[in-house]
Amino acid sequence: MQTMSLNQTPDSATVFQLKGSMLAITVLELARNDLEALDRQLAAKVAQAPNFFSNTPLVLALDKLPPDEGAIDLPGLMRICRHHGLRTLAIRASRIEDIAAAIAIDLPVLPPSGARERPLEPEPEVKKVEPAPAPAVAAEPEVRPTRIITSPVRGGQQIYAQGGDLVVTASVSPGAELLADGNIHVYGAMRGRALAGIKGNTRARIFCQQMTAEMVSIAGQYKVCEDLRRDPLWGSGVQVSLVGDVLNITRL
Repeated sequence: MQTMSLNQTPDSATVFQLKGSMLAITVLELARNDLEALDRQLAAKVAQAPNFFSNTPLVLALDKLPPDEGAIDLPGLMRICRHHGLRTLAIRASRIEDIAAAIAIDLPVLPPSGARERPLEPEPEVKKVEPAPAPAVAAEPEVRPTRIITSPVRGGQQIYAQGGDLVVTASVSPGAELLADGNIHVYGAMRGRALAGIKGNTRARIFCQQMTAEMVSIAGQYKVCEDLRRDPLWGSGVQVSLVGDVLNITRL
């Protein structure tokens, strides 16, 4: 009869891996404890750009609320956000009552952020009146226009191309961030961060005339400056693509 030692397991194959990922997360920063006004103002934003608010991951930033605003109804706040398509992943808080409310519903708490954040304004979507389709003509797929930036992108700026590609014809400074649902093209020096395919498009690519970036990312997979500097193409014109779950950097 064959026996199994104590050090053996029926299934020794690895069933998971822990991996780092840099994802674009929207931060909703509350200035006042007024949920009714928040509901109205979010509804107005959703009316301008409904696709931007579709299942968007969210961090609720409560660390800028005045100390005398009183305890916030956190479950009620999350319901309002969910109603408008925002999915709360965590809160950022410093007040004891807000931290306690999050712990009570098992919601992760992040420390107050010292990072420079710029307002992220979704571009209003133009509503088109579609003509009645002709029976013999097939409808063409919708193509969103490419967003083109011709001025230098400075540190602390964040530029997002929703639903399409982003083209920057000037330089991108350290601390700047480029986001696109599609491809990213940079025709100047790329010294900031570039995140393409941020909603999961694994076929997105990043094109740079001079790769000296702080970070590049496609569909959540990323490489930071320390990794990029070791690449022989550092400082050259390159394209970045995703092969499996590995970023591939090749010469333009």
